[in-house]
Amino acid sequence: MQVIATAGHVDHGKSALVRALTGMEPDRWAEERRRGLTIDLGFAWMALPDGERVAFVDVPGHERFVPNMLAGVGPAPAVLVVVAADGGWMPQSAEHLAAIDAMGIRHGLLAVTRCDLADPGPATRQALEHLSRTSLGAVEAVAVSAVTGAGLPELRAALVRLVAALPRPDAAAPVRLWVDRSFSIRGSGTVVTGTLPAGTIRSGQELLLTPSLRPARIRGIESLNQSAASVSGVARVALNLRGIPADVPARGMALVEAGRWTMTKLLDVRLTQPLPPRLPPELTLHVGSARTLTRLRLLGSADTAIARLTLREALPLHVGDRLLLRDPGSAGVTILGATVLDVAPPALVRRGAAAAAGRELAAWPDLPAPADLLRRHGLLRASAVTAMGVTGSLPPPVTASGWLADPARWAELRRQLGELVAAHARRDPLAIGLPPEAARAALRLPDRALVEALARLPGPQDAPAQLGLDGGYLRLGEPRKPLPAQEPAPALPPAALPPAALPPAALPPRVAAAVRAVLADLAGAPFMAPEAGRLRELGLDGRAIGAAARAGLLLRITEQIVLAPGAETEAARALAGLPQPFTAAEARQALGTTRRVAIPLLEYLDRAGITQRLPDDRRRVRLTPALPTLRSRKKSGSACIGGLGPPSAQTRDLGRPYEGCPRTHKEFQHDRCGRSARPRTGGCGGGHLRGASPRAGHAVGRRAGGPPDRAGPHLRGPEERPVQRGPGPAHRRPDDL
Repeated sequence: MQVIATAGHVDHGKSALVRALTGMEPDRWAEERRRGLTIDLGFAWMALPDGERVAFVDVPGHERFVPNMLAGVGPAPAVLVVVAADGGWMPQSAEHLAAIDAMGIRHGLLAVTRCDLADPGPATRQALEHLSRTSLGAVEAVAVSAVTGAGLPELRAALVRLVAALPRPDAAAPVRLWVDRSFSIRGSGTVVTGTLPAGTIRSGQELLLTPSLRPARIRGIESLNQSAASVSGVARVALNLRGIPADVPARGMALVEAGRWTMTKLLDVRLTQPLPPRLPPELTLHVGSARTLTRLRLLGSADTAIARLTLREALPLHVGDRLLLRDPGSAGVTILGATVLDVAPPALVRRGAAAAAGRELAAWPDLPAPADLLRRHGLLRASAVTAMGVTGSLPPPVTASGWLADPARWAELRRQLGELVAAHARRDPLAIGLPPEAARAALRLPDRALVEALARLPGPQDAPAQLGLDGGYLRLGEPRKPLPAQEPAPALPPAALPPAALPPAALPPRVAAAVRAVLADLAGAPFMAPEAGRLRELGLDGRAIGAAARAGLLLRITEQIVLAPGAETEAARALAGLPQPFTAAEARQALGTTRRVAIPLLEYLDRAGITQRLPDDRRRVRLTPALPTLRSRKKSGSACIGGLGPPSAQTRDLGRPYEGCPRTHKEFQHDRCGRSARPRTGGCGGGHLRGASPRAGHAVGRRAGGPPDRAGPHLRGPEERPVQRGPGPAHRRPDDL
């Protein structure tokens, strides 16, 4: 099927010719038939001699009904220009032809009517001359009389040749059906009609009604009074809609596929005709069956013919769409054509931005490529490019969420991000790093995922430090790597960390010197943490201590208690040599420190899962110190470390590996009452340790917490609150504890 719209001056016989060709009455209103004047769009169809079906959209020719004429011609791929032999070329003939030229319609046919009343030769030559200067070019002309029937066979043959020359639209193209009629049928509900230029509509399909984007499901489809399960363009269709009240649809609305069109009020266009000397503040924009007011702003000089349009109402558009701009109040015919170049143009924020945009767009083709749009926007989602109607292969996305980037813009953003992180490090050397959200705001990026993707890119080879995302922060240098399970953690090295061992770029010189002083103080007494006064004297505040802890140069127990790296391992070794369980006083003596340090250190070990606090405030070592990966197992607190299983009553040597580890733990004694626990099987992921005690993995008598964040302040736990002790149960034996 093909759809052909008529065009021509009023009273030149357009409706009579359609009636003679199809045998159908195109005038739908009684007032039209009474006056003999077409007011609104009429519809008729016929079968050509070769079997092809053609639908006609009969448009009014009066100057007062030009908007109705444009609504009918807009979606049609071809026109039938009608000129009366006894009338010749008339003003409305010129205005209709100007509209056809502005819309870019390239296929048509000239019918010279009333050849029984006058010689069609002069009118034919005059009309062909006007048509040849437009987008129609050279067309075939046929003289015909709707009254006598002369020329009708020749016109039908010419229609066969015209239809055969029309391009076949893509059946898989996105659907956009401009509504030209809307009504309600009893028992069916809302029905809309329109010309489908491309794509396929199916029964049961859900479309969106613009501009509200209200979903509408298709209950039924008719094309030329015949029901169909699906219809492909070009075709005249009537759709029975579900979910849309009858008073909602109107001419100018469109039914579109979700995610395939861009609803826009701002677009950049190329004008196809030179601008008149003066234009009104607002013009009327026509596309399809829609019309709305728009403001026009030239981008650069008039020679570039590039303009930006600001619409009063949003319309579903693609790049490459043809628009018509009309001044309805002008004394003469003021009609301009425009081709859409960008449906989501960037804002013009700097002086000279409009002229620069005009020069850039002037070099674009009428149908921009993906590279053109990416070069202008820098970053676009793949879904947005699809909704713009861009054809061609897209570059691979730079993020998992589908962001596309122009290569030059992407490289520039990578450079700017490196400079931003370096400037932040110089401005605040003790900071953890630059938050990705702050970098996103500084670079004016629309998505944090873009910052993370930039951080993963390799930097230049000559860069002093590589950019990385470590712990949720952007920083320069190689990201800190966790200690492998096979490598021993550094033991307490107060004297083994010479000044050269401190990374020069890790800390500012003042903080690095203070850390060296603290490590020197801890050389002889590894658990005698410096007093708060000593830390103030060295200039180590909370931020400096946090920076040193993040660099792995100090072990932060609390806000003001710091030890050397590996102190928890040494503490576990010392406590493992005590009779189990042990008191806080015994632990303090074994560690050679004060209660100020011993209690927070024991709490730290509890949270790390190295020790377990019992109901009577005593503790036992849950993990032996033979394995150096205690720091990497703090959070779980229940893993087999280095092949060591849970302690039992028979295993008093806490440094000796448990025989059943790491794969299967057989039966072992309950730690609290000596009863046999159910054997648990599994690997050393930590699940088997939960069989050792009903509360294994939790601090008994208090809320369990994870290890303190070395980068942040210590949260004081309830360990320092007095524990209310009550009388024990009568069945408890002294040797149970």
